[in-house]
Amino acid sequence: MPGTLSIVATPIGNLEDMTLRGIKTLKETNLVACEDTRVAAKLLAGLGLEKKPLFALHEHTDEKKIEAVIAHLLRGDNVTYISDAGTPGMNDPGGKLVEAAFEAGIPVTPLPGPSALSAVISVCGFPMEHFSYVGFVPHKKGRETFFRELATREESVIFLESTHRMEKTLESLSKTMAPSRGIFIGRELTKMHETLYRGTIDAVSKGVHATSFKGEFIIVIAPARFKL
Repeated sequence: MPGTLSIVATPIGNLEDMTLRGIKTLKETNLVACEDTRVAAKLLAGLGLEKKPLFALHEHTDEKKIEAVIAHLLRGDNVTYISDAGTPGMNDPGGKLVEAAFEAGIPVTPLPGPSALSAVISVCGFPMEHFSYVGFVPHKKGRETFFRELATREESVIFLESTHRMEKTLESLSKTMAPSRGIFIGRELTKMHETLYRGTIDAVSKGVHATSFKGEFIIVIAPARFKL
């Protein structure tokens, strides 16, 4: 009988957000597949768990490494996959491993938990009956087109941005959208310097400029029809 592939959500900042079920699974697993073995080793140590065999699966992983993890599962080993932070499968190689597991007839089980996406949805206060998640903003090509397209959306839109490009993103939002458009920004969610900004694009932009551009950002644009 094959083993089970467990997809475990890990903290996005606060170690206390790790679920009891996630800790139990990591304790009992035979192998931990992860984006970065150093990050995974630090997590296990922080949770007080013994060292486990770690297998790196990152964005440049070739098919042979995924096949190696599948081979462990087919031999009966239980494997846990974790990303560097949050719920796997959104901006990491977890999806490819899950796809390969299903194709091989291997049981896959999700262990929900921390997620920047669900966290920001819970506190933004915008309509969320329908929303789009579009990942990271394009680095260079297509950035302005990206923002112009967002301006016409009739549902809330969520995206991520890095500390190095956040200032330019705020400039682009100010150029392509009405100053009164609603926006929510979460900076360093669940971490020591967590900061939440909510208001019009103009007001929130001033708020970010007055505090800090350091950290990880997740942004929610309110629907065009929504009025603050």
